[in-house]
Amino acid sequence: MKRIAVIPGDGIGNEVTEAAMHVAEVAAATFGVDVECKWFDYGADTYLKTGVGLPEGALESLRDDFDAIYLGALGDPRIPDMAHGKEILLGLRFGLDLFVNYRPVKLLNERLCPLKDRTVEDLDFVVLRENTEGAYVGVGGIFKQGTADEVALQEDVNTRKGVERIIRYAFEYARNHGRKSVVMSDKSNVLRYGHDLWQRVFEEVRTEYEDIESWHLFVDALTMQIVKNPAQFDVIVTCNMFGDIVTDLCAELQGGLGLASSANLNPQTGAGLFEPVHGSAPKYSGQGVANPLAAILTSQLMFEFLQYHEVGAAIENAVRASIIDGQVTRDLGGNLKTEEVAIAVADRVGG
Repeated sequence: MKRIAVIPGDGIGNEVTEAAMHVAEVAAATFGVDVECKWFDYGADTYLKTGVGLPEGALESLRDDFDAIYLGALGDPRIPDMAHGKEILLGLRFGLDLFVNYRPVKLLNERLCPLKDRTVEDLDFVVLRENTEGAYVGVGGIFKQGTADEVALQEDVNTRKGVERIIRYAFEYARNHGRKSVVMSDKSNVLRYGHDLWQRVFEEVRTEYEDIESWHLFVDALTMQIVKNPAQFDVIVTCNMFGDIVTDLCAELQGGLGLASSANLNPQTGAGLFEPVHGSAPKYSGQGVANPLAAILTSQLMFEFLQYHEVGAAIENAVRASIIDGQVTRDLGGNLKTEEVAIAVADRVGG
């Protein structure tokens, strides 16, 4: 039996997580996979009652007692500083040392791509984002806040260990998944210290993978090339901040954040956290208009992580078929409610 910890999150996170878990349960039953889902009420409501985002001992339990963690979107206007979201999401990412943020970029239907004359073959690559370092670690401070002399410092942390393991993972991923190339992206022409480290490590590691074509692009050139010719890419590896920005651009080329799935991984420990990357959109909560496909595709990544590749493929094919048939929410040109989309996808998986 595989045990899944489910944290539905806030806002539409609850709705799309329920949709994803419905599809996951149908898919598991169809293929005879024994899965147990345990739901946890970590989120804004609990935080407002208790002042705690991730309870004491929760990290250890999620790590030791479960095979995967599924996390819905976090965010609530009643907590403007997102304290609970940082405690839960960043607590899990850093606490479990999930240094790989894995974002597949796959076009499931041509009509969803805003680029003209692009086919599904043109948009099929992955972005690997370093997930535990960079400008997002929260190192810095503010001096003389609120005055005319205010100074704000934000440190960009890059370690040899952190940079090497994500770059090496990119090459290993390419080799193990039949990908032909790896592109490393940085801004070393301006960030002369932190990204010089990325340059040097990349040059060293790439010599060990002569079977994989590899090259470098500054991040501004990368974004232009993704729009100009996305078909040239197989695997892109970059730092935390640039990965965050680049993957949102890529999501829009897929059809929007409503189709963007992600996984946070540590291949060295086997830990995995899976989350759709859209926000919690509180103003749409409870209306049944949220697109659940990103959440459903995230469950696909989870099954693949658990080595149930047949189940993952069935979920992706069912999502693709629902898009082709127009059984989608309004943002993708359909008229179905969130729950109805989940049923349509589940029917295709179980049919």
